[in-house]
Amino acid sequence: MILESALLDVLPGQEDAFLAAFAEARPLIAVQRGFRSLELRRCLDEGRGSRFLLQVEWERLTDHTEGFRGSEQYQQWRALLHHFYAPFPEVEHYGEPLLGA
Repeated sequence: MILESALLDVLPGQEDAFLAAFAEARPLIAVQRGFRSLELRRCLDEGRGSRFLLQVEWERLTDHTEGFRGSEQYQQWRALLHHFYAPFPEVEHYGEPLLGA
């Protein structure tokens, strides 16, 4: 299992529009080969209400980097969401947990 992680800094004042667009975009990623789950969380720290943490679980790294990013659905995802970010997020991928709960 691979965990994709991205901090999404949404333009201030656009949070509600972002969340609505994300709800529309979610099915585009959920149908991808190797997709396991997705979580979107809002930052609770003062002054960071425009920051969101996106974490997506994939079966394999290539399910995200080649499969989803090479798909037509990714083009729709980009059109729905990418204009909300400033700066554009850095996306990182992590392997299996080294320590459990």
